[in-house]
This record gives sequence, structure tokens and C-alpha cells, in this order.
Amino acid sequence: MTRSTPNPWLARFAWVTAAATLGLICVGGLVTSRGAGLAVPDWPNTYGYNMFFFPISQWVGGIFYEHTHRLAAAGVGLLTAVLAVWVWLAEPRAWVRWLAGAAFGGVVLQGVLGGLRVTLIADELGVVHAALAQLFLVWVAALALFLSPGWPSLPPVPAAARSLRPLLLGTTVLVFGQLVLGALMRHQHAGLAIPDFPLAYGRLWPSMDAEAIARYNQLRLETTAVRPITAFQVGLQMAHRLVALGIVAGIVVSARRASRLLGRAHPVTRLARVWVGVVLVQFGLGAVTIWTEKSADLTTAHVGVGAVTLLLGALACVIACRDMLGLTRVWDAHAPPAGVAGSGALAARLTGPSA
Repeated sequence: MTRSTPNPWLARFAWVTAAATLGLICVGGLVTSRGAGLAVPDWPNTYGYNMFFFPISQWVGGIFYEHTHRLAAAGVGLLTAVLAVWVWLAEPRAWVRWLAGAAFGGVVLQGVLGGLRVTLIADELGVVHAALAQLFLVWVAALALFLSPGWPSLPPVPAAARSLRPLLLGTTVLVFGQLVLGALMRHQHAGLAIPDFPLAYGRLWPSMDAEAIARYNQLRLETTAVRPITAFQVGLQMAHRLVALGIVAGIVVSARRASRLLGRAHPVTRLARVWVGVVLVQFGLGAVTIWTEKSADLTTAHVGVGAVTLLLGALACVIACRDMLGLTRVWDAHAPPAGVAGSGALAARLTGPSA
């Protein structure tokens, strides 16, 4: 069994890196929402300048959003590099060091994908870039959780409650799939494929034959003059709506089952209860995004809250599965055993006091 001494400042730095990653996802969402993804046509330079010396006087229009995104990405890359080096120097647990090293590799890959998205003008890479950003956020937040002093003393999931694990994991995977669907829709650059909610072109399920699609496009041309849509895009948005309902149901059931099997004070239950509130906000933002015809700020908020939804589910899964994955470790001989003082400190910091 690996023993180590807790380093609160390292854990705090890891959480700061995770928070910065979430901010970067929001900035990236704003770039796409503003249609500014190709406002700067070259990479890694910015209109021929080293991006760190690009004149502020030229930060106008879409250039402002895209250039800010690049600088924020560089900041997250720097934070991740510092985190990886710090973990390798200070953390004796080999598996944690490898996680930190993989995080650095991930941020490098993410930067390269972002650059290729610009130079190759490939929307498909934009979708991969968006999906990897979500996974990177989960990775760094999980690393911060493992580095936190309260990690080894979190209470375990009893055998009677282990049926909760597949429910949490399945719902979290569904959330990730939903985020990928959202990225696919945003990178179609066709505006709203379905302009009304909760109905779809006035029906529970819209017609998607050629005549209906032609009629929808004529309406769009007359009202907003945006690019034509296809039956695939209409079906994609309907799938997004159906998956959203499944996610809400899965999260509510997860929270109720966690409360019944683990008790209200257990960290997994606390996270699941916050998860319910966040997904309801996310569902509302999705509706408002449609009603406001994809307001850039509201669409960006939808992207950000979606990332938080995934993060909460992933952290709940990690805590629920830590015994099964062999992630239980003690810090040193003086660390309190599981269930003793400090067992709820980490969860309280993540989710606030229980009701």
C-alpha cells in the first residue's frame, strides 16, 4: 500500500486547473456561438503575429473571441504543465503521477486539435475538439479529487448499495453522449433545425420527408435567411431532446436511490442531489436557447452547465467505484481511518452542507 503525506496546496492548484478548464470550455462555446471559430485563419500565429504579442487594437469582432480563446487555452496548458511537474515531484503514488502525465499529454493533444481545426477548416475536428475538452475536464477534476486530503477517508459504498454504480455510470455516459450530440449540432452551422419547443414544427414528432424539409427551409429563408437544413439535422435535434429527457430521469432516479441506499450525508448522495438541480437548470437553458433563437450568451451558458453536469456525474462515479477500482489509499500512519473525522470534509467542500 502506497503511503504519502497530503499536500493541500497541490490539491488546491489541481482544483484551480479544473476550474480554469471549465472556463475555457465556456470561452470555446462562446466562440462557436458567435460564429468566430475561423475569425483568425492561421495557427499557431494570429494574423502573422506571435499570438502573445498580437496588438490589442486589433482585437475586434470575432477576432476578439477567437484570440481570447487561444490565450485562455495557453493558460490552461501552462497550468496543466505546472500541475504535472508538481505531481511528479511531490506525489509518491505512481498511478497518480501517471494520471498527471496523461493530463499533460491530453492538453497538448487538445491544443493540436484546435489548431488543425483552423488550418484544415474541418468541422469534424471541431466536434472531436469539443468532446475531448469535456473528457479533459473530468480527468483533471478526478486528479484533483485524488490529491485532496479528504480522499482516503471518504466513506465506502456498502455491498448492498453497489447496484447504484451501473446507474450512475450509465447516466454519466449518457450525459457525455448528449454533449457530443450538442457539439454535432453546433458545428453544423445551420442555426436551429427545429425552431419551437416543446413541440417540433407544431407536432410531437416532425415530418422529415423531402416535402416537409423543403417547407421548413422555405420558412427559414423567409424569417431568418440561414443555411438550409436536412432531415438528418432535424433527426439529430429530436434525438438531443429525447436523450435530455432520459438524462433527467436517470439523474433523478440516481439521487433517490443514493439517498435510500447510502443516506443523505454520504458524498455520493450529496453530489447526486446537486446533480438534480444542475440538470434541471440545464434543461431550462436548452428550452430558453430555442425560444431566444440561440442567443449566444444563453447557448454558451448551456454549454458550460452541460460540462458541470458531466463533471458531477463523473465525480460521483469515481467516489462510488473507488473501492472496486483499487483507488483507496491512506496518506500516512497518522491519517484517520475511513468514517472518522474528516470523512465528509471533501464532499462538503464540493457540494456544500447537506440539508
